[in-house]
Amino acid sequence: MSTPPRPTSTIAPAPRRARPDWAALVVAVALAILAAVVLISAARMAPVAQYTRIGPTVFPYAIATLLALLAIGTAIAAWRGDFPAREVDHYGPIAWITGGLVAQMLLMNITGFSIATGVLFAATARGFGRGPLWQTLPIGIVFAFIIWFIFSRGLSLSIPAGPLERLIP
Repeated sequence: MSTPPRPTSTIAPAPRRARPDWAALVVAVALAILAAVVLISAARMAPVAQYTRIGPTVFPYAIATLLALLAIGTAIAAWRGDFPAREVDHYGPIAWITGGLVAQMLLMNITGFSIATGVLFAATARGFGRGPLWQTLPIGIVFAFIIWFIFSRGLSLSIPAGPLERLIP
C-alpha cells in the first residue's frame, strides 16, 4: 500500500536578507561629499545684482540637490543589496585606456592636439580590441586634426598646436 502524503507547511521561510554592497555605499558617500562641496561653493558665491529670480546660484543648488538625491538612492539600494553582481575586471584594456589618457596629457604641449589625441584614440581602440596601432594611430591623428581645424580655425578657440597644426597657415 502507498503511504499517505505528508502535509506541507503553509508558512514560507523568511527571505534571506542580502548583505549591503559596500562598494556602492562608498559611491554613495562620494556622491554626498560632492553634493556638499557643490552646495558650499554655491553658498559662497558672491551675490550678483539680478533682475530675475533665476541667478547664477540656481543651477549649482539644483545640481547639489540632485547629487544628494542620487546619493540617498544609491545608499538605499546599496544597503538593500539591490545592485547586480559586478563583472570581472580585465586590467589590460583599462591599462591601455589609462595609458592613452596619461600620454595625451603629457604630449599635449609637446606634440600638439592632433598627435596627442591621435595617441589617445589609438590606445583606446587597442583597449577595445580594435585594429593594430600602426593602423589606428594615423586614423586618430586625422580625426583629431579635423576636430582641431574646426575648433581652432572655425570657432577661433585656442587649442595647443604642434608641428602638424603649424603646417597650416
